[in-house]
Amino acid sequence: MQIVELEARVVRVGFRRRVKHASRVRSETDNVVVRCKLSDGSVGYGEGVPREYVTGETADSAVDLLKRSDIPAQLEPCPTFTPAVHLAERLKLAEVTGDDRMCGGNAARCALELAVLDAYGRAFGEPLMNVAKLLSPDLYEPLERVQYSGVMMSVRGWKAKGFALWHRVLGFRHLKMKVGIAGQNDAERVKHVRGWAGSRMNLRVDVNEAWTPETVVEKIRELEPYSLSSIEQPIPHENVACLADVRKQVGTKIMLDESLCSEVDAERAVAGGWCDSFNLRLSKCGGFIPSLRLAELAVRHGLGYQLGCQVGETAILSAAGRHFATSVKGLSAVEGSFDRHLVNDSLTKEDITFRFLNGGWCPMLVGSGLGIPVDADRLDAITTRREVLLGGV
Repeated sequence: MQIVELEARVVRVGFRRRVKHASRVRSETDNVVVRCKLSDGSVGYGEGVPREYVTGETADSAVDLLKRSDIPAQLEPCPTFTPAVHLAERLKLAEVTGDDRMCGGNAARCALELAVLDAYGRAFGEPLMNVAKLLSPDLYEPLERVQYSGVMMSVRGWKAKGFALWHRVLGFRHLKMKVGIAGQNDAERVKHVRGWAGSRMNLRVDVNEAWTPETVVEKIRELEPYSLSSIEQPIPHENVACLADVRKQVGTKIMLDESLCSEVDAERAVAGGWCDSFNLRLSKCGGFIPSLRLAELAVRHGLGYQLGCQVGETAILSAAGRHFATSVKGLSAVEGSFDRHLVNDSLTKEDITFRFLNGGWCPMLVGSGLGIPVDADRLDAITTRREVLLGGV
């Protein structure tokens, strides 16, 4: 069994509402989707969500990188799923100039890796979650269902209170707030949300690099009375080394996100003592397997880790996240599967969006590969660019 066709697309995904946090305001996103076809006719899909301010990628630069990478030379026949998984792990893209963090092509690589794993998974009847079983048996822990975290963006006042109370009543156990937004009082917002969410809610905040090295300690101390489980990416990546000293002055745990995109980032963070935990997002980390390796690294060094998601990912990437969440143990929180809550185009015929009314619980995906059927017609409808990487697609 071998790969006979590969193509990459840029797709424009519109949002149902505007999304605002400290770094950006968005009403749509350009994502990368890779299609992989095998010699037996099996077809797989993968998705990446490039963010220029995270890994330096745009959708077009990601597709350009895939085009100039010598992917065909890396491919070989795979008689079973196990060698296919090892093939996917070995996939490398062309070098990106100045990329000392080794993350400049991660969204592109994620889309390619997931497409390959999805295609071979479908061909051999293996769900994506079995990748964890094969590569990291010590971390493998199958779960029949997983509970997603609530995420509060820029709402404030009575809307923020209602949002917090709603999640509490519906049975959510985790809630993340976006803070550091211009014109908003973080301490007041967090105080009110903690009061309405209740003391049992695992509450954490995401700063999206909005604070400065000069103010970060003061900002964190203002929030510490409200029992936060972590503060995510409080300062810009270029200042991340100062977090070693910050951690000595505060009691709240620090999580890295924009500064945690690769093994290079992780090793530097460990050596420098910059954080207590990692936010793993499949697209920014380069795919399912690199994210799994980062979880292993975290365990080796006594750090925590959660599964995050990209704003604007469709059900293709959400399905990959579901497989990760239901196969990798030790995740402190799980984000994702917002699909129809946010995007107009899910790109799949099966709705895997989490439901608020059942507290965000979602079942394991049991089908082969990603376990969901992709809507090829809808994919065509929102494609803005298409490039053949292998074969006559």
